[in-house]
Amino acid sequence: MSALTWIASGSLAAWLWLLLGQARFWRTDIRLPPRPEPENWPAVAVVVPARDEAEVLPLSLPGLLAQDYPGRAEIFLVDDGSSDGTGELAQCLARERAPHGLPLTVTSPGEPEPGWTGKLWALRHGMTLARERTGADFLLLTDADIAHAPDSLRDLVSAATGARLDLLSQMARLRADSAWERLIVPAFVYFFAQLYPFGRVNRPTSRTAAAAGGCVLLRTDAAVRAHIPESIRHAVIDDVTLARAVKRSGGRIWLGLADGVHSVRPYERLPQLWRMVARSAYAQLGNSPLVLLGTVAGLTLVYLVPPLTALAGSPVGAAAWAVMALTYVPMLRYYRQPPWRALALPVTAALYLLMTLDSALRHHRGRGAAWKGRTYA
Repeated sequence: MSALTWIASGSLAAWLWLLLGQARFWRTDIRLPPRPEPENWPAVAVVVPARDEAEVLPLSLPGLLAQDYPGRAEIFLVDDGSSDGTGELAQCLARERAPHGLPLTVTSPGEPEPGWTGKLWALRHGMTLARERTGADFLLLTDADIAHAPDSLRDLVSAATGARLDLLSQMARLRADSAWERLIVPAFVYFFAQLYPFGRVNRPTSRTAAAAGGCVLLRTDAAVRAHIPESIRHAVIDDVTLARAVKRSGGRIWLGLADGVHSVRPYERLPQLWRMVARSAYAQLGNSPLVLLGTVAGLTLVYLVPPLTALAGSPVGAAAWAVMALTYVPMLRYYRQPPWRALALPVTAALYLLMTLDSALRHHRGRGAAWKGRTYA
């Protein structure tokens, strides 16, 4: 057996393991669980951390204000040191919806204390204020660039109460309009699901935990029990860390794909997408050079070896490429993309590999997880 065949066989073996042993990570039919409406609708506080979000608020906040929710609900937008008039714009949008929209409170926490990331500092302020004012049974933590359909909150609460969940999170449908978005965004969700298979996350006996930070419905009692957000105040990848804390404290969690929740933030050019991935890619690896080396080797074997060996004439490499492409097709369909784009997944994986290396380089240059004027160690 030639060296080429040995290498291709290693890649095919890796793909067969992913296919059979990674909880069917490619599935895109994991949506909200059955949602019988509760007899008594619990009170909900919607907490929105926002830093320089004036560009996207007109596309996202009106949907939150217009929620068709039978119980008591109130929105707390935490203006995290914005310089573009985010807070004032939010108040204007709320006045336009009055008196039919949900009540909106705009507040500001000041600069984060040492040891806190900006988003979690803002969430701490918003969650504390929400509990004091509303005594909410649930907290909906949602980003300022996430738009919700009018029945989103109703469906989330129905699903959480019906399944007795402590944390319910939906992976918002990200924007995939520009050429770069179509190439990179579906793969972003695909890679996330490969790393944190939704079916395994949703299994109470599994240790795997993850959430999508753009849309997290959290039971207030579970937040108190897990000491959220104080116990995760340093986390750069706050959504996964939040889910781990809740699951470790005995809470039941659920993660799936969304239909009525989507991101309105545009990433039309490659540099924007590059920054989005690179700011936390190395943190995902624990800022470890050894884990980085293993990741580079793994990505090369799994995503780059199949097309290279297939083009060199290896039928084994072609088989590995075919398995890869077939597992990617469901995600492309979810994003309404043609199936033939699955053949380009190795190109996207190569870009993600370069983004991860760049993330490590930034970390070692002291620029770490930089986002909107803040850099975290």
